[in-house]
Amino acid sequence: MTNWPHAPNHQLTEVGAYMITGGTYLKKPVFQNPARLQYLHDLLIDITAAHLWQLEAWAVFSNHYHFVAQSPEDPASLRTLTKKLHIETAKWVNRLDNAAGRRVWFNFWDSHLTYERSYLARLHYVHTNPVHHGVVQVSTAYPWCSAAWFERTASPAFQRTLASFPTNRINVIDDF
Repeated sequence: MTNWPHAPNHQLTEVGAYMITGGTYLKKPVFQNPARLQYLHDLLIDITAAHLWQLEAWAVFSNHYHFVAQSPEDPASLRTLTKKLHIETAKWVNRLDNAAGRRVWFNFWDSHLTYERSYLARLHYVHTNPVHHGVVQVSTAYPWCSAAWFERTASPAFQRTLASFPTNRINVIDDF
């Protein structure tokens, strides 16, 4: 008999770039207004920095988030990072909604990005994810993602390189 896991298998043993996706329980839009999105966004940035993960792309939505980051020497710290992010945001939003004990987060999925083309395609994907979800026509107009930051800080040559990578064939959990 096969023992099927109830959660993704997190094999966080190698230093490097990872793409992480987190989703709310039952895909409910718990972070559905600007104040909630801002809180989730800011906490994601603060907690990844506190755990020494170097963010390279991020996008936060009402019912999920994506980010690409370089791991520290101990990539297994991602478990602690996501646990803290999920606990803190769940407590905060449950206080706002007077919904003590409500389950907010479902899980997170990670991919170790070992091929340069895969890494670049996923960076492009995350930067442009607000357009993919139809919330804006231009990603830089969405304040809860890294597109505007990337446009300000990356060289024009790197921006052109990243834009040349198609995102329609990558396998990302994003049916939110």
